[in-house]
Amino acid sequence: MARPVVTIVGRPNVGKSTLFNRIAGKRISITEDTPGVTRDRIYAECEWLDNHFTLIDTGGIEPNTTDTIFAQMRVQAEIAIDMADVILFMVDGKEGVTAADTEVAHMLRKSKKEIILVVNKMDKFVNDNNIYEFYNLGIGEPVSISSAEALGIGDLLDEIISKFDDTMDTEEDDESIKIAVIGKPNAGKSSIINRIIGENRVIVSDIPGTTRDAIDTEFERNGQRYTLIDTAGIRKKSRVSETVEKYSVLRAFTAVERADICILVIDADKGVTDQDIRIAGYSHDNNKGMIIIINKWDLVEKDNSTFKEFHDNVRNSLAYASYAPILTVSALTGQRVNKILDEVDEVYKFRNLRVSTGVLNDIITEAVLMNQPRTVRGKRLKIYYGTQVAVNPPKFLIFVNDSSIVHFSYERYLENKIRESFEYKGTPIIIEFRSKNQKNL
Repeated sequence: MARPVVTIVGRPNVGKSTLFNRIAGKRISITEDTPGVTRDRIYAECEWLDNHFTLIDTGGIEPNTTDTIFAQMRVQAEIAIDMADVILFMVDGKEGVTAADTEVAHMLRKSKKEIILVVNKMDKFVNDNNIYEFYNLGIGEPVSISSAEALGIGDLLDEIISKFDDTMDTEEDDESIKIAVIGKPNAGKSSIINRIIGENRVIVSDIPGTTRDAIDTEFERNGQRYTLIDTAGIRKKSRVSETVEKYSVLRAFTAVERADICILVIDADKGVTDQDIRIAGYSHDNNKGMIIIINKWDLVEKDNSTFKEFHDNVRNSLAYASYAPILTVSALTGQRVNKILDEVDEVYKFRNLRVSTGVLNDIITEAVLMNQPRTVRGKRLKIYYGTQVAVNPPKFLIFVNDSSIVHFSYERYLENKIRESFEYKGTPIIIEFRSKNQKNL
């Protein structure tokens, strides 16, 4: 059974993103008093009275427009409508019915979907009689709310779940691999996502900054569920001037935090830049799995040493992420894009690999015999035993006589010895040292 999908649609600037954030319970969609801020479909997993559903926010529908971005927003909204089980058609209670509302209503009626007419901005300063003119849209009985003031949201949610039928799966399910696609603006992140899933799920444009929100795309392959998070390209702080773009950078960082694995997209035509190093460092510092994708490989003039030189440059520039596999692709031609999910599966397997305590201590004992810890302040480090305490990411706890004298170089040495036995491809591993008499934190 499929999980119910609820899509919010309407013309620009009627409060769709504010309602989306209210129902999702967190600030996912960017809310700015500027038409066109939400450009793509934004997803969130939501729950009301033990009913789980997917909520989609869409860019505002402009029925008649020649603007390229607004035209693509309309296409994205139409795709979201097609996916939906329940459509929330939002209108502005203060402005009343507009010609654009009438056009959108006509389009929705043709969809033959369950539609709830939501009249927003009906706060205490608005005459309740304003709601009656919306009956003229022919959608049905309006539900009045104020998403900004959180008025009427519970009643709206009750109405939403009443539209679900028995063929829908409303049970909680969180078994998908969450993948954040990160990188500088215009590196080809959205194009790679479109290649992976085989549809124009995300707006693609050669204008840097087109993707402003972190966008979730759920799909399944060989029985494994995935959630792809396309993010706004991360720029240097000095180049982030718009308020909206500042939010986008924060959203990209949030996407990293909620991901299992980050796909770092580097533009082969430009090579590894300082900004790529910073972005990869954010993923590494958050202990996320990482796969390095060199996109636009078809544009590089090659000889027998090209790949090795590029590979060595990446390794030298991102030395702290030596565990991350490197894959050269072309989103334009599709070259090797089909290998990306294979790498994701492999990295996720290692992120969830668990080593038995006995085997781990055999590795540690052999490592200590080969290289004794050095003396610090007249005291030598003694290692008693170690155990793995977590996965995704893998975390090891090693008990010693005094954790304050553990040198970072010896920690790196032990990590390398663990990797020699189990590789842990694509993922950082965490090693925490604890004095034997130290209380559990």
